[in-house]
Amino acid sequence: MNSLVGVLIRFRQGQIALAADIEAMFHQVRVQEEDCDVLRFLWWPNGDLNQKPRSYCMQVHLFGATSSPSCAGYALKRTARDNSHLFDLEVSTTVEKIFYVDDCLKSVSSEQEAIKLAIDLQSLMKMGRFGLTEWLSNSRDVLKAIPESELAPAVVNLSPGDVLPNDKALGVIWDVNEDKIRFKVKLTDKPLTRRGILSIVSSIFDPLGLVSPVTLRAKAIVQNLCRLKLGWDEQIPQHYCDEWKNWLTSLPCIESLSVNRCFRPKEFQHIKNAQLHLFSDGSELGYGACAYLRLVDGNDKITCSLIIGKARLAPIKQMSIPRLELSGAVTACRLYQILNDELEIKVDNVTFWTDSTIVLGLH
Repeated sequence: MNSLVGVLIRFRQGQIALAADIEAMFHQVRVQEEDCDVLRFLWWPNGDLNQKPRSYCMQVHLFGATSSPSCAGYALKRTARDNSHLFDLEVSTTVEKIFYVDDCLKSVSSEQEAIKLAIDLQSLMKMGRFGLTEWLSNSRDVLKAIPESELAPAVVNLSPGDVLPNDKALGVIWDVNEDKIRFKVKLTDKPLTRRGILSIVSSIFDPLGLVSPVTLRAKAIVQNLCRLKLGWDEQIPQHYCDEWKNWLTSLPCIESLSVNRCFRPKEFQHIKNAQLHLFSDGSELGYGACAYLRLVDGNDKITCSLIIGKARLAPIKQMSIPRLELSGAVTACRLYQILNDELEIKVDNVTFWTDSTIVLGLH
């Protein structure tokens, strides 16, 4: 299975974005006959409870089975490999590297390329009985080239003045109209206990770590409650209640934040130079790192984008500041390894930044 972070990073490379979904993916892949018995179940014929239950077995992979994503993913990639000679390399590569289970997220440089890729992908998928539906794009011309029956319901019959909708790209909110990544927080009433607080903190989905500085404060509160060795459902002390409520009050500010989905602005031309800059640091609270992509085009126009971040709390067992700074540097190295594997933009130079003399002394 492809890396969630990797798919999201590649989704930010091109100016024209495409998103689609494989309809009932697991049900398109048959279970081998000798394995069907492990999927047996009892049910009443035609749902009539007055009749005796009969034994049935599933002949296709089912939703909820641990094995289904791997088996269906293999069938999908096998379809691409077996038919790769019929299409451009980009088509089979998209299936191999861009799908995350049944979700397709792809970005390319031009509308013409996006239209051709969408048509070819549909043709390739049909060879394996996979149907791509719920198509969405930040380009109206691309949407016009796709049959209405296969578009996402929110973009069917769009008028020229209509605003393109928001969508979730692998759990990340994509503002299609402005082509930005946004953040949404749904606060629910939870008891002021370790369980209730952890539930809210865990509900903020941020796989790229773009709002790590905000969530780190909340995680620090959870860690402090762990130090007190309170039960999961015990009421927390008043000063922690106040600290938690202050954090909740500031949380809606996340919704005002946005990050450009694409690393390159619309008017940006061919990339002449690409640099990665990774920053790391550590403190008593925690340590972390982030990575920026600096691009220069043929007209010497420069743009910088935050790609990914990672922040971790300092362990409960006390560590020295130098060691935490070293941990931050290690985190930066690990982020670079991820980007080296997943980023498809050719990088000309990589720079690691830190103000720690300890880290610099170990260089």
